[in-house]
Amino acid sequence: MERQKISVRQFRVLVILFTIGTSILIVPSVLASEAKQDAWIAAILGMGFSLLVILLYNKLGLMFPNMTIVQMNQKVFGKWLGKAISLLFFSMAFLYSSALLFYTGNFFIIEIMPETPIEATVVLMGAIMVMAVRQGLETFARSAELFFLIFFLLFFFLIFSVVPEIEFKNLQPIFEVEFKPLLRGSIFLVVTSTINAVVLLMVFPTDVNQPKKAQKSFLIGTLIGGLVMIIITLLSILVLGPYLSEKLVYPGYELGKQINIGNFITRMEAIMAAMWMITIYYKLVLYFYASVLGFTQILNMKDFRPFTLPLGMIAIVLSLVVYPNVAYIQEWDIETANPYSLTVGLFFPLVLLAVAAFRKKNREGNSSL
Repeated sequence: MERQKISVRQFRVLVILFTIGTSILIVPSVLASEAKQDAWIAAILGMGFSLLVILLYNKLGLMFPNMTIVQMNQKVFGKWLGKAISLLFFSMAFLYSSALLFYTGNFFIIEIMPETPIEATVVLMGAIMVMAVRQGLETFARSAELFFLIFFLLFFFLIFSVVPEIEFKNLQPIFEVEFKPLLRGSIFLVVTSTINAVVLLMVFPTDVNQPKKAQKSFLIGTLIGGLVMIIITLLSILVLGPYLSEKLVYPGYELGKQINIGNFITRMEAIMAAMWMITIYYKLVLYFYASVLGFTQILNMKDFRPFTLPLGMIAIVLSLVVYPNVAYIQEWDIETANPYSLTVGLFFPLVLLAVAAFRKKNREGNSSL
């Protein structure tokens, strides 16, 4: 099957939407629970660490410009060990696509449509996820450009609308929290928004028409997505205060409820819901695309499309059983998901880069003899 190519701009848009993803609603609560009123500082630290992770991914892309991460694993580690590591990568991407389906259904039954069964929302979201991946990378990358503009129009409207509700005393005292809580919060942000972006190595650099320019777009996209997260976290602290930001499940959604323009335009939480649906949808599609494409490459198949429907059906069923309750979600994210992501998205790429660099140095040394 002929691989589709996307432009550098389209790749940058996908990086931004992926980086924001679920974080826009969930991360402010976690950062506030760790760093209290200094949550925005933890977000800035997280963005700095995120750029270092992207430099690692760029380096891998430079070394293997015509390969996905699954193909890199098999080339560097050998056929069987490479496939084993790639299976871990596939399991992460596939499991997280199921988890995002659950997050979508859970958000709707908690905040918007409490009487609607979660199964209905999950099935509908899963169906459009499968449709997008079957259409191919180029199609959903083009649609992302359109929804990207809608997202930022809503984002700027939200900022200007909640400015009158800001109370700067909520930031005081600044720098009161110790470094360890700040570090824990920043690591959570890095894992959620950037380390999981290892799935983008199924797209970058092999499916971008200008791989070298795409490296810069990878960094810029992460930076822009990180700035959005810093602003949302800062607004949550300034408007809601550190206590509410910590206790609420979706403090970002609560920001929309605080909008009050002339006692006429009020409770515009649908704005935040729309922003979140845009970003989580494209993060979901990228997870699922990476899992399906990775699965076919592990099996040495040429066309991934026949696998989209069966894997999509499995993902939908898995999403309904992956999290028994909200308490389990919080425990899973901290105890299991973070170490899992760090292993697949940071440890293995570091080892991959080190082994590849060592072999390259050996080849150059042997050729010079």
